[in-house]
Amino acid sequence: MFKKSLLLSVLFGALALFIGLGVASADDGAQQFVVTVKNTAAFRFIDSGVFNTPVGAAEPGPAFPGDAYEWTFYGNPGDNLTFATMFVQSNDWFFGPGLAGIPLYDADGNPRTGDVTESVYLWDAGSEINQPVGEGPDQAPRQAGPDTGASDPVKRVRMVHSNEVPAVSEMVQVELAYNGDGQFHVTINNISGSSAVPSPLAPGVGVVHSEPSPLFRYLRAPLQNGLEELAEDGNVAKLGAWLAAQTGINTPLAPVAWTVHQEANALFTVGTAASAGLEMLAEDGSPVALVDSLTEANKGAAAIPVGGTEPAPIFAPDGSYQFEITAVPGDHLSLATMFVQSNDWFFSVSNLPLFDAHGNALYGDITGYATLYDAGTEVNEEPGFGSNQAPRQAVPNTGADENGLIHAVEDATFNNPFNQLQITITPMN
Repeated sequence: MFKKSLLLSVLFGALALFIGLGVASADDGAQQFVVTVKNTAAFRFIDSGVFNTPVGAAEPGPAFPGDAYEWTFYGNPGDNLTFATMFVQSNDWFFGPGLAGIPLYDADGNPRTGDVTESVYLWDAGSEINQPVGEGPDQAPRQAGPDTGASDPVKRVRMVHSNEVPAVSEMVQVELAYNGDGQFHVTINNISGSSAVPSPLAPGVGVVHSEPSPLFRYLRAPLQNGLEELAEDGNVAKLGAWLAAQTGINTPLAPVAWTVHQEANALFTVGTAASAGLEMLAEDGSPVALVDSLTEANKGAAAIPVGGTEPAPIFAPDGSYQFEITAVPGDHLSLATMFVQSNDWFFSVSNLPLFDAHGNALYGDITGYATLYDAGTEVNEEPGFGSNQAPRQAVPNTGADENGLIHAVEDATFNNPFNQLQITITPMN
């Protein structure tokens, strides 16, 4: 949950110093630009993943009776868990929660733990015609190859209501455990060994979501997202990739510190300790001290969102900052903005030439020049969940000191700037 009042109080109190700070005066022949920083972090899912290796096994494979799959994930109050794992002795049936998913917290905000099997159902993906359970020649244990059965004439995702199979509670047992700091893990136990229809479970997917029915539309044809491949053949590659592309932390971005300069590394130098000003920007979203410390005259802070009247963070999908700069050939642009759902991460474009060798001005989308950095000043917690991160901390600068050096973030889940922000530059004359 965001403590917006805290974040805003830090920004409002400090950024008041920058109201009215503008662009350096244009010299003859200088070029003016407009720079726009937009928050594009509009992800559908807060966490997702694939589980494919039974507990205690050394490599991926089915979970036979007596085996189990586990998946560890993160969730906030208001989030729900959905998973899908194939009932292998079928043409296209899979186990998964109801349409709303399994709530991860109770009405009082306490994490749910224990047996949640009552929330799990057996589903028909509606992609392949059903044959007798455990006997069909087009079912995974007996088919000649993947995707060999005839199409289901109904073509609708629906619950299974069949006396061919025992109750769900006789085939699987699903348990939730809470590890703290927003982290859970789910265990899907295959207990079908003593049932009338023993069956392996196939590798599956899990997703944490707030809106219902993330994997399919009830009583409609299956989406072309990989659910069919999972339900018919236990192949999770396509569905796992589809979920991953829509998974991430919808972080706000904090006000932008910027400068136009000729000397390299005006804002920071990778591999060194962060300055006090960079620490304040990276941990608490305030660019004031960093901009104030710069020796360049052409500098500033973009703090008021486009369309706003006061300093504030920007949120996806429409939040953006704009600022004007003036430059001459030989000048470079550097800027930095906090990745707010972190302890001390920030996006930066550093040392970007504003003109080419022929004196032509830079223009267009420059997002590809951005990198996500770790300031090395505060110990990292899981992005989006740490109690010492700006949206949740009691006061600024409360996390444990890391005493590290500035470096690029290596976590591929977060370090793709094209999923998080868009930066464009447009010459004005």
